Amino acid sequence: MKNLATYFMCLCAFVSFWLNTSAQTKPLILKQSTFKHYVDYFNKMEDENIVQAIPNAQSWNWMQKNIPLFECPQQNFEEIFYYRWWTLRKHIKKTEKGFVFTEFLVQRSYADKYNLISSGLGHHIYESRWLHDKKYMDDNLHVWYRGNNGKPMSKLRFYSGWNEDAIFNRYLVNGDKKFVNDLLPDMETNYSAWETERKREDGLFWQYDVRDAMEETISGGRKEKNPRPSINGYMYGNAMALSILAYEADKKEAAQKYFFKADTIKKETFNKLWNSNNIFFEVRKEQGDTLSNVKEEIGFIPWYFNMPDSNYSVAWKSLTDTKTFCAPFGITTADRSHPQFRSHGCCKCEWDGAVWPFATSQTLTAMANLLNNYKQNYVTDSSYFDLLETYVESQYYRGRPYIGEYLDEKTGYWLKGDEERSRYYNHSTFNDLIITGLVGLRPRADNVIEVNPLLPANKWDWFCLDNVMYHGKIITIVWDKTGTKYKKGKGMTVWVNGRRIANSLELEKITGKL
Repeated sequence: MKNLATYFMCLCAFVSFWLNTSAQTKPLILKQSTFKHYVDYFNKMEDENIVQAIPNAQSWNWMQKNIPLFECPQQNFEEIFYYRWWTLRKHIKKTEKGFVFTEFLVQRSYADKYNLISSGLGHHIYESRWLHDKKYMDDNLHVWYRGNNGKPMSKLRFYSGWNEDAIFNRYLVNGDKKFVNDLLPDMETNYSAWETERKREDGLFWQYDVRDAMEETISGGRKEKNPRPSINGYMYGNAMALSILAYEADKKEAAQKYFFKADTIKKETFNKLWNSNNIFFEVRKEQGDTLSNVKEEIGFIPWYFNMPDSNYSVAWKSLTDTKTFCAPFGITTADRSHPQFRSHGCCKCEWDGAVWPFATSQTLTAMANLLNNYKQNYVTDSSYFDLLETYVESQYYRGRPYIGEYLDEKTGYWLKGDEERSRYYNHSTFNDLIITGLVGLRPRADNVIEVNPLLPANKWDWFCLDNVMYHGKIITIVWDKTGTKYKKGKGMTVWVNGRRIANSLELEKITGKL
């Protein structure tokens, strides 16, 4: 009897394991086949002239294995969600050292080996952290940090980057502590190299605007060594990420060191980059040691890393002002009222006002942080939705889904839309904004799942985000106002591996235990 009881317990454990494992391999509510028509359409939109690791013919098969599913009543949101996964897949390239993510499909003369460009790496990490197969980004990071005979690629620091912050935020999704612990020494070496190359005596970092991936700005120049809110936000975020990762790796002294580095950047950013007259973070001109006196979209970047104290939130009044940043087809990269707005000439990678998805996705990520982590009265979830909706609407060209480099703020015309280099430009996020902003899954390191949707009340009666791989489990988030759409109950519900762990009748922040 004892052996039989033991056998029965083992059998039950196996069945339980099998059921849980099975639950992790498929969505709870949505059917993948429902969305195949999008991919069929995308494949027919083009003559596939550049093929990397996963050709169009295999795109749907790859997407079924790797992506979350999203359904909502607004068709363009849904279409662009699947379009951006379809385009991200185009940039996965197989090399002898593993998979990498490219920025351009066409070869660029200034790229590193494998056509790698570091300016969008932070975006690549944030977006791809939701892929079910982590090998693609694992490989990519190993190539960037170790692909040059065990050392970093030669152009890892060719552009400013928030890579360490992004790697930490990816860890909050997949929970792979072994990977980040193994990469930690490489990340520390990279941070130290930035200090050697770009750090000033006061603790701030300087950068040429072109090496910020933001050429032709009002505030700077291709040869000006200016402290900028962008690179200082990045280095603050990187230092904070290293501090937390070092602490979790039981490297207490290193954790404290990076915390103090971050604190120094924060204090000096407040002291030297905040313009109290314009109530905005601005570039400080090296020549003359004065502020640039121009509001640029990079002034929102500090909130991407939750750097500013609450009293600086007043800067966000400018975001929704149609005279400053809010244009018909997106968030402008510079103040629309400034005399030099769009003054640097067309088609030269203008960052003097034109709308760039690179910057838009940074600003919307920062805005979601503001709405989640700060008490303020300057922007609302309706503001977030309106700007995200404009971002969705801008991602069309000649009636078809499109993502490129930058666009005219008044007409929505993609300014390099007819150039092969611009097509499928992998230089921004979108799906991460849907997941962490609009639907509101806020990644955490602990065993609590937190969902805080930024969808305004009475905007949609239903939506479903399904098949999200999070902490090794499948997450499903449902909003069903009446309960008749999905028949899983009224209101908002959160499911983990098919088990409901949180619910509310209202569209509001809820938490539950994984």
